[in-house]
Amino acid sequence: MPERLAVTLPPRARETLVRFLSAQVAEASASGVVVGLSGGVDSALVARLAREALGPERVRALSLPDENTPPALRSEVKQFADDLGIPLREVSLEPWFAALKTDLPELSDRTGGGNARARLRMIALYAHARAHQALVLGTGNKSEILLGYFTKFGDGGADLLPLGDLYKTAVYALSRDVGLPSGILDRPPSAGLYPGQTDEEELGEPYATLDPILRGLEELWEPEAIARELKLPLPRVLAVARRVDAYRHKRRLPPIPKLGLRTVGLDWRD
Repeated sequence: MPERLAVTLPPRARETLVRFLSAQVAEASASGVVVGLSGGVDSALVARLAREALGPERVRALSLPDENTPPALRSEVKQFADDLGIPLREVSLEPWFAALKTDLPELSDRTGGGNARARLRMIALYAHARAHQALVLGTGNKSEILLGYFTKFGDGGADLLPLGDLYKTAVYALSRDVGLPSGILDRPPSAGLYPGQTDEEELGEPYATLDPILRGLEELWEPEAIARELKLPLPRVLAVARRVDAYRHKRRLPPIPKLGLRTVGLDWRD
């Protein structure tokens, strides 16, 4: 990988994220945090950092399996929570989803069903968080956010996104540093929304290729320069750039027409 676009773990990333979580929870006067544990590297790292920031007594986890979740993965998630010393509650989403499909047959297609499952997960997480006056931790990373690889008002809806400025390859680097289990590190990234689904297959490129392209775009390189630097065909770089542009709407508040003196999201920023 050319050094100029290599994605590495930022200096003091672990300490920064731990301080961030501690400060945000204190500022909100929250009792702690809630995180959905899926068995993937992102949620495992978020839970691990939250425990380091807040202590195990202030971190709660939910496991939200459905018909696509293998029994072995459910057991692994429980073991990981036990190893962290944080309480885990399992809530099956399948009865909820089945009830929705009865009245909304349009959820039967793969995309509609996947989005619905992602939004049901957040309903469960926020219900649990409200009961304990806690904040919901999202698990999305910078690669997913830039590529729009998340469900609006589903996994994209959270109180805090601690990994939101770490590319996926940096997430793996930090996960190795904190000692996450090899079973989690070796599992292909997947949202688990349908059998056999993997992130990289849906995105069309491995993260090892996507992240340097995204870094080049972040640093305002022209696509042609990125392609030359990475020795990639220009159409592959352009496809990533177009996707970043196409999903800009997912990274923004809903547009509001300007009528007042100051308008939320325009010139009234919190």
